[in-house]
Parts: sequence; C-alpha cells; structure tokens
Amino acid sequence: MSKQIIHTDGAPQAIGTYSQAVKVGNTVYLSGQIGLDPTSMEMVDGIEAQVHRVFTNLKAVAEASGGSLADVVKLNVFLIDLSNFALVNTIMAEYFTQPYPARAAVGVASLPRGALVEADGVIELNA
Repeated sequence: MSKQIIHTDGAPQAIGTYSQAVKVGNTVYLSGQIGLDPTSMEMVDGIEAQVHRVFTNLKAVAEASGGSLADVVKLNVFLIDLSNFALVNTIMAEYFTQPYPARAAVGVASLPRGALVEADGVIELNA
C-alpha cells in the first residue's frame, strides 16, 4: 500500500521533520498537535485555550484526510501537569461523542514551544 501525506492550512504547519498526517489504506496517523494557531503560528494562551486549539487542529487534519474526529480510534494526550486531566476530559467531551476512542494520558516534563498539552491519534476511515 502506498502512503498519502495529508496537509491542511486549517492546522499549523509542521515545526519539524514530520507531516500533519499520513494515510495508509483506510488508516490515518495524526501527528501531535499543540496549541498553535495555524494563522499566526503562535501559541494560544492558557491551558483551556490550548486544549481547545489542540482538538480544533486535530479536527482540521482529520477532515483533510476525509474523516472526522468521530473516526478517531486511538488518542494520546500529553500533559505537563496531570492536574489538568479533568479539564481535558471536559473539553474533549465537546469534540467527541460516545463511543469514545481508546485513549492514553501521559504526564511529560515538557512539550515543544512551551506547550501545556499535545495530542495525536489514529483514525480508521470507512472503506
């Protein structure tokens, strides 16, 4: 199977050596998104705004791949402060509906650009 590189201006441009997403067959691998505004490429302020921006960025890439957040089967969330876990759950419920994707939440020491949260995921598209 060949791989297709997914790109959208609705999410931040890559800040490293990676693609926004890669599609292989019906599976899409979403690269990690942080709270960067895709227009300014600046970090939004505060944890709540960053969590919203992360999910908005993931949504844009998912849609560019031909899917949606409803197609996410696995989500990984990285937080520099796990005390924000409940906030992530609350905001995530605004972007995802049941049945929710499988998920991991991991506490990390730091993230790119001083981000407070990052998330990546895997989408399975309908054939």
